[in-house]
Amino acid sequence: MHMHPIPASEHEEVYRVSDPEIGLTGFIAVHSTVRGPAAGGLRMRRYDSEAEALRDALLLSRGMSYKNAAADLPLGGGKAVIMGDAAGKTPEMLRAMGEAVARLEGRYWTAEDMGMSPADMEVVAERTAFVAGRKGVPFASGDPSPVTARGVYNAMRIAVRTRLGGGLKGRRVALQGLGHVGWHLADLLHGAGARLVVTDADAQRVAEAQRRLGAEGVGLDAIYDAEADVFAPCAIGAVINAQTVARLKVSVVAGAANNQLADAASGAALHGRGILYAPDYIANAGGIVNAATEILRIGNREGFVADKLAALERTMQAVLERAAAEGLPPEAVADATVEPLLTRTEPALRHGA
Repeated sequence: MHMHPIPASEHEEVYRVSDPEIGLTGFIAVHSTVRGPAAGGLRMRRYDSEAEALRDALLLSRGMSYKNAAADLPLGGGKAVIMGDAAGKTPEMLRAMGEAVARLEGRYWTAEDMGMSPADMEVVAERTAFVAGRKGVPFASGDPSPVTARGVYNAMRIAVRTRLGGGLKGRRVALQGLGHVGWHLADLLHGAGARLVVTDADAQRVAEAQRRLGAEGVGLDAIYDAEADVFAPCAIGAVINAQTVARLKVSVVAGAANNQLADAASGAALHGRGILYAPDYIANAGGIVNAATEILRIGNREGFVADKLAALERTMQAVLERAAAEGLPPEAVADATVEPLLTRTEPALRHGA
């Protein structure tokens, strides 16, 4: 396994990880350790090029710094990616990434992300102790997906109440992606009486949502044209862009995906159309909150997670209220709220302030 440093102006450490014999090419990006060790998941997906994979790692690790600060966690931001179809992952790849994580000596903690499962994390943990999201170990936090989904559900409820009034019952939600988090979110929304329009690259997942949740299934591209109250991106990032903003027929965007906005102009375009955006790194922070109980060795996991989810709700409410009062896009208010916390650990966020 080879690990080569890559210069990056905004990041503390970036590495290309490779092992041609086992077909491994990946990257680890440590954005910041100002607040504590960098934390963020390991994902595996198809990329068109190494440049695209590296860019994803850089953006995702930066997003984790913002997410961890928004959740008032003593953690920085990091991320790891493996290039390739997740269906083709091997234990050798996972062990090699574990060795790479181990070489960072605790400056980066990894966990489950897109294309990974809790079982995969056990394989990574054969080579490093700096893995969260495990089972059967002291302070084990397990699968973060249900907690992520709960946080997104809370954020969506707040955004719908702010923009439309009332609750989620009877609301139509266009949900993009039925992976670990997307499925849990769909289940929560169904339980709340929402009507679902869903899409996923796996047709079997769509069929199951139709059968079990009464969802309407549509094609991957057609989800952007669905007439709904909410669009919930729960797959890859950058899906809110110049082309898709013009197509959306919703009042709220709130989902689990990271880096949903392709660029600042896309957020401004959403705002210009009167579509309320729930900033992604506040909405989807539940998973890292759950994993943090393992990293920080917190005994009362359920109490800690409940407190942090409640605090994230208050933060989301405060951000949306300020955005409305000042006529600003919510993501701009969120960044202004969080960025001072990236240069110091105190004072931390208190009651959504």
